[in-house]
Amino acid sequence: MATAQPTDRELARRAAIHRVSTAADMRLWLARVPVTRDFPADFEILLRGQASLYTIEMSTSPVCLPCGDLWTKLSAFRTRYGWQVRTLGQEEAMLRSGRLGLPWVGNPVAWVRPLADPHRMVPIAIGTDHNANIARNAWLAARMLTGTRAAVGVRAMSKFTGIVGVRALTSSNPKRR
Repeated sequence: MATAQPTDRELARRAAIHRVSTAADMRLWLARVPVTRDFPADFEILLRGQASLYTIEMSTSPVCLPCGDLWTKLSAFRTRYGWQVRTLGQEEAMLRSGRLGLPWVGNPVAWVRPLADPHRMVPIAIGTDHNANIARNAWLAARMLTGTRAAVGVRAMSKFTGIVGVRALTSSNPKRR
C-alpha cells in the first residue's frame, strides 16, 4: 500500500489547489507559474468587443487569501476590458464543477459564461493566477464558447497553467513509454 500510485482525483486535487496562508506563500506559488507574454495583435480589441456577451463568475469564501487575490485581478480585468464580474455561492460552484467533471477543489474558481446561456461555461482559473494569464484564459474561453474546438483551447490553457493538469512524465526507458 505504501508504494501505491496516487489516484487521478488526488493528482487533480494537488494540481488545482494551492492552499496558501500568507502573502509570501502566494508569491512563492505564483513565482512557479509562467506568465503569458505573446498575444495576437487583436487580443485587446477582441476582449473589449466581447464584454457585452460574457461574464466572469467566481466562487469565494471569507478570509481566503487566493480568493482576495483573484478578485483583485478580476476587478482589474473588468476595468481594463469591460467584462462583468460577480461572485457565485459554493453550491453553484460545486454544481458547475460536477457538470464539467472537475473535482471540487474549494475556493476560488473563476468561470466565463455567455450572458445569454447560464448553462455553458468554461473555467479559467482555479486558485489565482497572473493578470496576463487570466486575460488569456478569458479570451480562450470566449473562443471555445463561440466555436473554437474545445481541444484547441484546453491545449492552450494547459500549456501555461495548471488549470487543466500537467503532462505525464515520460520515462527514459523505451519499454515504459
